[in-house]
Amino acid sequence: MSADRPHRSLTARALPLPQQGGKPVAAGKVLGAYLRRLRREQGLRLGDAAPVIRASVSKISRMERGESPPRERDVLDLVDHYGVHDPRQLEAVRELLKQATAKAWYDEYADVTPDWLKRLIGLEDSAVEIRTYEVNVVPGLLQTPAYAKAVVATDPHAGEMEIQRRVELRMARQRLLEGPGRPRLIALLDETVLRRPVGSAQIMVEQLEHLLQAAEQGGTIIRVVQFMKGAKIAPAAPVTYLKFAPGGPAELIYLEHAASAMYISSKSGVESYRYVLSELWGAAASRKESMRLLRSAIRDYAEYQSRRR
Repeated sequence: MSADRPHRSLTARALPLPQQGGKPVAAGKVLGAYLRRLRREQGLRLGDAAPVIRASVSKISRMERGESPPRERDVLDLVDHYGVHDPRQLEAVRELLKQATAKAWYDEYADVTPDWLKRLIGLEDSAVEIRTYEVNVVPGLLQTPAYAKAVVATDPHAGEMEIQRRVELRMARQRLLEGPGRPRLIALLDETVLRRPVGSAQIMVEQLEHLLQAAEQGGTIIRVVQFMKGAKIAPAAPVTYLKFAPGGPAELIYLEHAASAMYISSKSGVESYRYVLSELWGAAASRKESMRLLRSAIRDYAEYQSRRR
């Protein structure tokens, strides 16, 4: 299909006006989804849109997925090509562009933040709900400084300064759990997380006590998936699900690997992992039993520590 085919007006299905103070990554994903919808409504392929801004198909694809910072000229040329001329819609697009290219707090840690992690942090900032399953370590949003340092220090290539910076970044991420606008956090922990020592026994005692406190303060739900219950359904790697407010990015799944990560936003992919998390929730211990398991592990580490003295 030719890129110079006639276009119909698209003012009927308007872009919702962006929220003030929108976060860069989330704004970029909303803008990208809008560009993708416009293109599809015109019946155009990625290859039809690429010549409009003298770009490759892969660049258009990255823009629509919100994976690269948008250039104002490119975005405005595309929406014009797609038939968007309404002043209010163009103003909404410009506001999203402003938000998507704004400096974020985590830019300060660019030296220790790979792009795949930067995207996660930016999306966490805008999520209204975060559900995560961890199989090896406590989720980063719930780690104590000492525990985080012990985790980061296992990287043989990380020097002392880098370790310190990565721990500082992890602690800064946790600020999103403070205040009235905090997301709901549901953490499903494989029992291995409680029983595999990270650092010293004292570090484990402090970390597990921190989990108890987080669960008691409200806003954070912690459940333990016991060894005998989750074997048939538990994935081998961590899974995180992020949900956003209406008008924000579409819900997505984050899968973290040793030195990379994968983001899944397709409807079928999200539903598949959402089902896995639902099954894990059903297999997890109750709140009361989960707290008992945490306290039991704390006692065991404390006793081990006292024997070592």
